[in-house]
Amino acid sequence: MNLSGPDAQLPAGRVGRAHGLDGSFYVTGAVSRLLTAGARLHLAGRSVEIERRAGTDERPIVRVGGVEDRAAAEALRGERLTVAAAQAPELGEDEWWARELEGCEVRAGERVLGKVTRLLELPSCEVLEVRAGARAEPLLVPMVRDAIGEIDVAAQRIEVDGEFLGLDEELPGPERDETHGGAAGDRHGA
Repeated sequence: MNLSGPDAQLPAGRVGRAHGLDGSFYVTGAVSRLLTAGARLHLAGRSVEIERRAGTDERPIVRVGGVEDRAAAEALRGERLTVAAAQAPELGEDEWWARELEGCEVRAGERVLGKVTRLLELPSCEVLEVRAGARAEPLLVPMVRDAIGEIDVAAQRIEVDGEFLGLDEELPGPERDETHGGAAGDRHGA
């Protein structure tokens, strides 16, 4: 996904329930680093500015220009909040927006494990949800150095450590030679 185009948008969350009487509302599915006072958002087809930011990173409360009371906030409930990618804060090295990772092919060596469907924020770390066509349950890959070998957003490819993730026995692949722990026909030391 190209996030550098002039119209590229990053999801910042959705309007949740109203908070108080002044038009403030909770943001559900919030990307907190995009929800700062003064930031410009796209909401219901128009550009608005965050006038007030309160709450926590997990449950932010915002008030935006043009939403003056509780009824107006409730009328927007469920609407998407987005931020122009060009206005988003710069990410550090080895940081990516979730949208950049979605759709990337995930591989463990020669094995294709599936594609990233979304990035989930768990209490201990973020994880990639990876789905393969035939696999009913998603594979969850923690975004930690031991699990992730390389991320190449431009090539839409993520390399993971199958051994660290315990995938050697779970996924189909070359027939295993149980006596040596390698693929049948492998010659160790040859």
